[in-house]
Amino acid sequence: MVKLKYFGFLFLGLFLALLYFYINPYNVNYFPKCPLYVTTGIYCPGCGSQRATYELLHFHFIGVLKQNILYIVGILILAYHLIISLLNTVFNKSIYNYIYHPKTPWIILIIILVFWILRNLPFYPFNLLAPH
Repeated sequence: MVKLKYFGFLFLGLFLALLYFYINPYNVNYFPKCPLYVTTGIYCPGCGSQRATYELLHFHFIGVLKQNILYIVGILILAYHLIISLLNTVFNKSIYNYIYHPKTPWIILIIILVFWILRNLPFYPFNLLAPH
């Protein structure tokens, strides 16, 4: 049953990757819009992530940074977690994964909140954090 769950997540991930590779979110209106931005005009920390996914799948790294710089941070954190988990499993190591440190969620929360505030400031250089 556990393998079926992983197969399902793999299939869903591949489906979404193909969807965002072939369909440009800049040109269509049927992808979901950010409810916070639609109702208030305030960018949430995830605004621009759909366009950043499209840019990343086409290897336009500057485009990813223009849409959501926090997206890259999230990918790096996920990559770190997967690499440490893989090393510990495959090579039977016991490398400490700092993702599980008690202070890590608080640090990540602070980074997200600061990013959220700064990307909504309407003046240079902070307006560069807003999705373009």
